[in-house]
Amino acid sequence: MESMPLLTGLRAALAALLFAATPTLAAPVAVQLGDIRIVLDTPPGFADAAGTGSPRVLELAETLTSASNRILLFGITDADFRRFTVGDTPEMRRYLIAVTPRAHERYYVSPSDFERYVSDVTHNLGKPPEVADYRKFLETTPENKPVLLAEMRRDEALLSFMMGARLAPIESQHLFTWEKPKPRYLLSTTTLLLLRHRALSLSIYTGYDSPQDLDWLLYTTKRWIEDLKRLNRR
Repeated sequence: MESMPLLTGLRAALAALLFAATPTLAAPVAVQLGDIRIVLDTPPGFADAAGTGSPRVLELAETLTSASNRILLFGITDADFRRFTVGDTPEMRRYLIAVTPRAHERYYVSPSDFERYVSDVTHNLGKPPEVADYRKFLETTPENKPVLLAEMRRDEALLSFMMGARLAPIESQHLFTWEKPKPRYLLSTTTLLLLRHRALSLSIYTGYDSPQDLDWLLYTTKRWIEDLKRLNRR
């Protein structure tokens, strides 16, 4: 039988491991952009993985945006954060990123500057389709090619739109199988936001398996925008 001191030591080590694998409570962080400080936070249920400084995380985040942008925040779900912390592979079914154009990060962005930025980002998007069922529409699109689905909101200092893509199916790893590969779809929203005289781009991604994924995406996008506006209200 193991001694009590040894059992106590094993329990303490296990507790330390579980604590390290649990993301800390999300807290707003301040990012300095020139002489302006922007306060950022993730939506509920997400952790800022970029804050770990991990090369793995930063490399993944860089695949989501242009090199002309500075990554301010890269959020993964709390569950994926736990997997990442203990060395497991995150599922990455939902994630988000906030960036700012490097060319403007230190300078005052006027409303006309922001309009040009919006035009540059959206000039190749085309027009959204007039459809009610986005999954059926995505069935007709080329694999791995994002397409505009809807413009969600537009005002003087904000543009928010939704994209979708039909992903290549994952082939079965079993030698003998007659099962047809399951179709995969991805939804995302991008919000271009003029916040405290700085241009931000906020993007949220989710797998699209059911209408609930669409509802979650629209709700989380709206909440993230309003939360960031509140945090940066003077």
